[in-house]
Amino acid sequence: QVQLVESGGGSVQAGGSLRLSCAAVGLTFSSYAMGWFRQAPGKEREFVAACSGSGILTDYADSVKGRFSISRDNAKNTVYLQMNSLKAEDTAVYYCTPIRWGGNMVSLGYWGQGTQVTVSS
Repeated sequence: QVQLVESGGGSVQAGGSLRLSCAAVGLTFSSYAMGWFRQAPGKEREFVAACSGSGILTDYADSVKGRFSISRDNAKNTVYLQMNSLKAEDTAVYYCTPIRWGGNMVSLGYWGQGTQVTVSS
């Protein structure tokens, strides 16, 4: 049974930073590309960042390029999202998920409870 537990969210002022973590159990972690998605109130869930199973390849939504950085520690079955220069529009619930790597990063359907990020301007 795949379980994903996100943590690290919180409330920050614009320009601040947060580091999200996602611990995964129940899957051969290093075999899966992992992604971060987010969902703001009244909006659809959207792709934020992804990394390959090795962590060598990464991809980002245009809206976060240069500000967010995804990484992973396969020994700890954990993927991270470092978020810098946060903006009010980054406010959302953030989720990690194993993905199918491609032009469109698609979740394999496993989701955690998410972690809330609130950025005040």
